[in-house]
Amino acid sequence: MTLNMIWEVTTKIIDIGVVWLVFYFILKNIKNNIKMVLIFKGVILILIIKLLSDLLNLYTVGIILQYCLEWGPLAIIVIFQPEIRGVLESIGRTQLLGRHKILTIDEREKVVYEIMKAIEYFKRNRIGALIVIEREISLQEYIEPATKIYADLSSDLLETIFFPNGPLHDGGVILEGDRITCAGAIFKTSLSGSISKRLGTRHRAALGIAEESDAVALVVSEETGRLSIACDGEINYNLTLDEFRMLLIDSLNPKPEVFYEAENKESDGEE
Repeated sequence: MTLNMIWEVTTKIIDIGVVWLVFYFILKNIKNNIKMVLIFKGVILILIIKLLSDLLNLYTVGIILQYCLEWGPLAIIVIFQPEIRGVLESIGRTQLLGRHKILTIDEREKVVYEIMKAIEYFKRNRIGALIVIEREISLQEYIEPATKIYADLSSDLLETIFFPNGPLHDGGVILEGDRITCAGAIFKTSLSGSISKRLGTRHRAALGIAEESDAVALVVSEETGRLSIACDGEINYNLTLDEFRMLLIDSLNPKPEVFYEAENKESDGEE
């Protein structure tokens, strides 16, 4: 095999790899955005109907769908410009090299301890709270307009921030690693029709940030003291303290390491 052939094969592999990488990031971000999922389903439905119309020789339907396919992309860009921009921004905010900080086992245990200590206090006293933990996708757009804190995480500080009638009580706290980055953060509320109408603004904001990013949102209801966690576009409502703790621990586990461990186990088994 000559050098030219090797170079040609290498460039083709790179070309295919880049295309698949782009598709991966687009699909990964689309699945967390309800509106974009609906757009995607609509496009697939139109393509299926177009194929059926061609097979059944439905001339009028075929002409209409042909116009939809020709002018549809332009209409989608104009009508759904905010949603498309949101997906592109979330792709741009994704950190290819991982989290801001990979916590050690001791640091994760301390984070869980401090959060759970505050959560138990909030639940017992029915104090509303919204704590958002940043993961792979940066939440800089929400950090920027919020009140900066940049302090080590502690239950006492969380209890102070969410003290009833305090200036930062109604907003959310954002954690980066084992530090409180900001308080009083305002998040976009979810437009999902599946969320219960009984849930308030905190729960909708938690689900909203979980749909838009890979962040984990911890919620304490001010009215009932019930605990919820929103992540991966879903909200787990009315959790016990043990269930809440287990989901929190799972969310803090570094996914890349778990993936590599699983690969190593498989390779060990093969040997």
